[in-house]
Amino acid sequence: METNHKFHQETGFPWKHIWGLIASLVLTAIAFWLALATHQPPALVITVIVILGVGQLLVQLYMFMHFTESDDKAWQVPAIYFAIFIAFTVVAGSIWIMSFKALVA
Repeated sequence: METNHKFHQETGFPWKHIWGLIASLVLTAIAFWLALATHQPPALVITVIVILGVGQLLVQLYMFMHFTESDDKAWQVPAIYFAIFIAFTVVAGSIWIMSFKALVA
């Protein structure tokens, strides 16, 4: 039985994955350093960490999840919207739970 999916074979050394790993580590290190080693206002720290998180998301999608390499791109847009919905739900739910605990304690 033949399928319509084509698998992309990587040839040579996986430089794209190495650069993705380095970019991910650098973005994480910057966020970690900003949160722990600087004395910036919390609003600025949170804003920069959110921006770095969006950058991390784009690196993950492009470098590791092969977002642009699929032959069947029709399913990718709903999948991205669903992923954004899940991420928003997790983040908003976590913030809501943390703020609720602060009111109780």
